[in-house]
Amino acid sequence: MFVIELLYKADLKQIDAHMRAHMAYLNQHYAAGTFVVSGRKIPRDGGVILAVGKSREQIEAIAKEDPFCKLGLADFRIIEFRASQRADDVGERIERDAR
Repeated sequence: MFVIELLYKADLKQIDAHMRAHMAYLNQHYAAGTFVVSGRKIPRDGGVILAVGKSREQIEAIAKEDPFCKLGLADFRIIEFRASQRADDVGERIERDAR
């Protein structure tokens, strides 16, 4: 598993101007089964994506496709980890805490 951390280099006005393209990118990789969870960082200086993939190189290639990165609006950092435990009700917990 991987954590992709996006680090904004541009102001939020520029980020918001390209949000539609970023959301299409996210939806593409959710549909492909690569992205599991994503969201804005607080404070809003970037974002986080939890992803699954075959290799770090695969995830790096996918992260480079993000319109924010391609346009020079954000950098990314990848953290690879081995998921050894998870809550059985992880989906319910995410929904509950998002309220």
